[in-house]
Amino acid sequence: MAKWGNVYGRKHNPSEYRSGLEDATVEYLKDKQEKVRYEELRIEWEDLKYRTYKPDFELDNGIIIETKGRFMPDDRRKHLEIRKQHPELDIRFVFSNANAPLNKGSKTRYFEWCEKNNFLWAHRVIPLEWLQESGTPATTKRIKLKTERKDK
Repeated sequence: MAKWGNVYGRKHNPSEYRSGLEDATVEYLKDKQEKVRYEELRIEWEDLKYRTYKPDFELDNGIIIETKGRFMPDDRRKHLEIRKQHPELDIRFVFSNANAPLNKGSKTRYFEWCEKNNFLWAHRVIPLEWLQESGTPATTKRIKLKTERKDK
């Protein structure tokens, strides 16, 4: 008889990363970057209340990489709001399956949503061209809101 917590044969992820895609991305970046910056940056943003966003990776050139297995509606809304509030940030997506539909029955795929909303995207692996672009990483651990907080 299976244990209650392991009904579907799933095992706890012993890695310090939240997904296999993040694990694979770290391994890929180890010999291609001076430093692998995993969840080091905090970006302040607001919708109905003050929030902070912790992107998965920041490359040596300052490009922010968000790895996604599932691309939920809240994530899509969050990234549109962050782009409005911080247009200077270059946020790009790496999907475990860029051809997955946004939701059951949807004709729109993850990559199509990115193209419609002017986000660069990749399927499973960060393209070498992204790593070779010029730029510098953030000089601070927290990127502040540019406007007065609404919840004060």
